[in-house]
Amino acid sequence: MENAKVTLIKARKKRIEESHPWVYASEIQGIDKADTEPGSIVDVVTHSGKYLASGYWNPASQITVRIVSYTPIATMDKAFFVERLQRCKQHRERFVADRDCRLVYGEADFLPGLIVDRFADVLVLQILTLGMEKHREALLEALIEVFQPVGIYERSDVSVRKLEGLEERTGALYGSCSPIVKITENGLQMEVDIVQGQKTGYFFDQRENRASIKPLMTGWGRRSGIELKEAEDGRLAPFNRNGKEVTFPYWDGATVLECFAHTGSFTLHACKFGAKKVTCLDVSAHAIETAKRNVERNGFQDRVEFVVADAFQYLRDQVKGLEERKQRAAGGVDTSKPLEQEGRTWDVVILDPPAFAKTRSAVEGAKRGYKDINLQGLKLVNEGGYLVTASCSYHMRPELFLEAIGEAAKDAGKQLRLIEWRAAGKDHPQILGVNESHYLKFAIFEVTSKR
Repeated sequence: MENAKVTLIKARKKRIEESHPWVYASEIQGIDKADTEPGSIVDVVTHSGKYLASGYWNPASQITVRIVSYTPIATMDKAFFVERLQRCKQHRERFVADRDCRLVYGEADFLPGLIVDRFADVLVLQILTLGMEKHREALLEALIEVFQPVGIYERSDVSVRKLEGLEERTGALYGSCSPIVKITENGLQMEVDIVQGQKTGYFFDQRENRASIKPLMTGWGRRSGIELKEAEDGRLAPFNRNGKEVTFPYWDGATVLECFAHTGSFTLHACKFGAKKVTCLDVSAHAIETAKRNVERNGFQDRVEFVVADAFQYLRDQVKGLEERKQRAAGGVDTSKPLEQEGRTWDVVILDPPAFAKTRSAVEGAKRGYKDINLQGLKLVNEGGYLVTASCSYHMRPELFLEAIGEAAKDAGKQLRLIEWRAAGKDHPQILGVNESHYLKFAIFEVTSKR
């Protein structure tokens, strides 16, 4: 039986021809079979009847067709999924050193509406669309054949399913699924809570970005007056200004603040790369408890302090403390009263907040949020230190994100030098022309006062 044909209007942007995998309701002239079952495969044709692609159909969604093939197919059966998943597997084996990674990244892996992460021997999946939901049995069979997991756990507890007419759902789909799974990232050991953790339990998209902070973590000893000199026994050793040998092994390390730490992934990398002291902050006590276990698992507990607090408020409190110290230093202030806030600063401040803009209408408010968080963060970076900052809001386009940071720098009286600009890692590939997958922005700035 032939697929139903979805005919596009003549006056449309040629997005499908440019590899964009979505067909919006506003682009559709009609469908030749009115009784086409939602979730089934249809052929997309031009107004003149020329075949363009095949995809699954959901008239209840504004994204009415999601393209899965540019050659005609009848269904998404097990063979279809096995072929696609093999391509996903080959890509990860070529580009990702760690076995724990994102295996399927939706449209960018030609499987729209599907996310699959691998944690040790357990796969965690999200099915986001009706079309993928209708083919879940063939999908599960293919996942088992290609990746041979011990277990498969579903985390389809995302609100976007409601737009597809689906209920949220979670639970074990196959085999044995321990709630806490141990993984390895860049040589670090950590645990992932696949049941209660955010999204699928962990954010693999920042893997390469976390590794990129390595150059920031050492080279700070001289600021404390510590220099390498020859000891009496001929060794090259660190000595302080008083001529006393420094025995602390991380004397050359940075002081680091990680905000929105989740389970402490940047904290772990900072310690691995030689940080002297790290403040690990998140508003979630559950996340911080996981971060503590991750830090202990890697033997970094002597260098990490944990804070459960709202990041915005914590940063403002530290800035307030700094201002109070300056006022005391200038005189005319009652110094018998204790300081209300510490007013601490760090060599490196890391800001990795959740998405501030989940819709286009929220962009202006999100931009203010990004400006505010970066403004406070900039004020707490030691002279010549570094701000590491990110945005995972798709609607916050790169130019807007940089504009918000630029405004923050102006208000803070700081000059920023862009050292690195990055996106999501290699297990999150991007199709050219699909801007929706270009969501993650990651930047490292050197921070100095204007002079």
